[in-house]
Amino acid sequence: MIHLMESIDMSDATFQKHRKLFDPIFQELLSEIQQYNPNCNVELLEKAYLFGMWAHRNQNRRSGEPYFRHCLEVAKLLAEIHMDTVTIAAGLLHDVVEDTVYTLKDIKEEFGEQIAMLVDGVSKISVVSGRKSLSYESRQAETFRKMLLSMAKDLRVIIIKFADRLHNMRTLQHVPAKSRIRIAIETRDVYAPLAHRFGIHRLKSELEDLAFKYFDNKAYQELKNRLNQKKEEREAYIRKIITPIMEELKAHNIKAEVQGRPKHLYSIYRKMKLRNKPFEEIYDLFAIRIIVDKVEECYYVLGIVHNLYTPVYERFKDYIAMPKINGYKSLHTTVVDKEGHMVEIQIRTWEMHRIAEMGIAAHWRYKEGISEKDRNQMDEQLGWVRQFLEQYQGSDMVDAQDFLESLKINLYQDEVFVFTPHGDVIRLPAESTPVDFAFAVHTNIGMHCIGAKVNGRIVPLKYKLNSGDMVEIITSTNQHPSQDWLTFVKTSKARHHIRKYLREVQFEHSMKLGEEIIHRYSKRFRLKLTEQKLEEAATKLNFDDVPNLKAAVGRGEITIEKILSAISVEQPRAEKESMLQRILRRQKNSAVQVQGMDNIMVHIGKCCQPVPGDDIIGYITRGRGVSIHRTTCPNVQFLVEKRDRTIPVNWTVETEEEFRVQLSILGEDRKNLIRDITQAIANTNTNILNLEFKAKDKLAIGKIIIEVRNLPHLTRVINAIHKINGILSVERIDSAASKKNNY
Repeated sequence: MIHLMESIDMSDATFQKHRKLFDPIFQELLSEIQQYNPNCNVELLEKAYLFGMWAHRNQNRRSGEPYFRHCLEVAKLLAEIHMDTVTIAAGLLHDVVEDTVYTLKDIKEEFGEQIAMLVDGVSKISVVSGRKSLSYESRQAETFRKMLLSMAKDLRVIIIKFADRLHNMRTLQHVPAKSRIRIAIETRDVYAPLAHRFGIHRLKSELEDLAFKYFDNKAYQELKNRLNQKKEEREAYIRKIITPIMEELKAHNIKAEVQGRPKHLYSIYRKMKLRNKPFEEIYDLFAIRIIVDKVEECYYVLGIVHNLYTPVYERFKDYIAMPKINGYKSLHTTVVDKEGHMVEIQIRTWEMHRIAEMGIAAHWRYKEGISEKDRNQMDEQLGWVRQFLEQYQGSDMVDAQDFLESLKINLYQDEVFVFTPHGDVIRLPAESTPVDFAFAVHTNIGMHCIGAKVNGRIVPLKYKLNSGDMVEIITSTNQHPSQDWLTFVKTSKARHHIRKYLREVQFEHSMKLGEEIIHRYSKRFRLKLTEQKLEEAATKLNFDDVPNLKAAVGRGEITIEKILSAISVEQPRAEKESMLQRILRRQKNSAVQVQGMDNIMVHIGKCCQPVPGDDIIGYITRGRGVSIHRTTCPNVQFLVEKRDRTIPVNWTVETEEEFRVQLSILGEDRKNLIRDITQAIANTNTNILNLEFKAKDKLAIGKIIIEVRNLPHLTRVINAIHKINGILSVERIDSAASKKNNY
């Protein structure tokens, strides 16, 4: 067997030309690595350098320069943050599998399993899986999932990817204009937040600024010019602020470095957008940083600063006592100077400063290995990655839109710390709700969450949690997620499980409907469509099983006639009508008009129970007329994808028909509560069809089915119930999302 290194032709003219160009750069790289890591494996680095250059020798980048320069620049970036030899070697080889004829097996045989795994982790999914037929969004989702899976095994995967993306962003001007904005937005929405999540502020800031330059170049250039115009004025003001601080530190014999740094462009741009203010009204354009030797000195210095300037106490953050999820530690305080301007001051130790700038990369920088303490810290930071990936275990492919949205939600920057009744700390994104908390504790608790107590007080499920809150979740076996929850939950775990449940409900509803259609058709034409026959049809029509076949019938994707044809059963001759003729059967006193006509057979969807006044959509079924649904119905997402089967509909105003609606009610358990509810409903001239209540944990939990004429009528009923003393929430629920069927 010929080894890869033996395949290199040292006399190759192109290879010699590359060596003449890149050898001096590589020698500088080696010198830099040896300065912080004298024991580095020079032989491994030289081998990776030579083979990477050989593999890419006939390739150029869009700029016209040799492709291998990119690999060398990635290695230099990794050396700048003091990464170990294995990571830098993988950086030199990171595009070999993706862009050359060599395989992952070749890399593994020549460089070992560890480097092969790192190279594989940063390779795009379309290359390693042959999935080029997928949409860009699907390939992107699969690539990110693969990268996260590799990262969960070895964090160095993402550090190499950061270096790769940073150099690509530095050279983005050579990419076709139509691709620049897409790449810039992906960098802003995924890679920069990932760098932040892992605490690598140095990379995160540059990635954001480079992305900003391309997705809004006009704003970028304007902001850059304004900052340059005020540079001298800003530097003079910084000196004015830090001079008294430095004098006081010297007087108290505290050895410290005081820095004044401008905030990066994108952070200023975000402040302008979030606060809806022009550049002239943004005063915190820079931050003062004080770096000391010991943790106790941080708090001592804080007292000195607060004696010099007036503190804004609501903006004080102690990230030393309660570090950020990415390991960041520092004291943040905002003070007001004598002229009334607010200034942010950060106080930290040198060790905290190193972690703040390098994040997870700081754990690898000093030697060819990692200590147990550093490994434990990295495992903590990887917890969210592993938890996120657990949601998608067992599926070969994921819904691209759902995965990417969930990933972006997971990359939140602000967070709150709340407590369980047992005192355990739960980290959540800012503005999280009790439902998010419930899913964070356990999926089953989230699925059956019906209420919550925060600091001993009952609150609605939409309540926004604050740091320090003690949260207790109230559950009920009859409670299940509703579509409404998606409008307020913040965590990707909650959104994923809610959507998964709603999809399952939709499937079950479609399956039962399909089963009913098949049964009625068989009964009407005296056919024997046994389970065995349906299994045969499912196989021939490429369905996984009979339930999926029935669900397809229920969704209108397949007709009974097609099933009969698949199993060679003669179709009944009595049905000679076309689909249009079948749906144009008159239905007297219909409450709905279809495209301005009143002679079309319609039926109200049982899944969402629309009433006059609701926004509705019509769906043309196979032989059962038009099915009417609320636009917020869980099934609508499926319906709107089949535009050729949807049809405009509107309510008629003449009808006196009444419609069933199911309400979920949560209140404090007290005497005469049900009497007050029924009386309030009776006062609105409303008929109650069914009522069920039970008491649990001092709460009254119930469901009521009523009949209403229209949406204003329903609103009056809900408002009347809301006014009752002790009522916490009244929600309209879909029968498809309820555990119980129609009463």
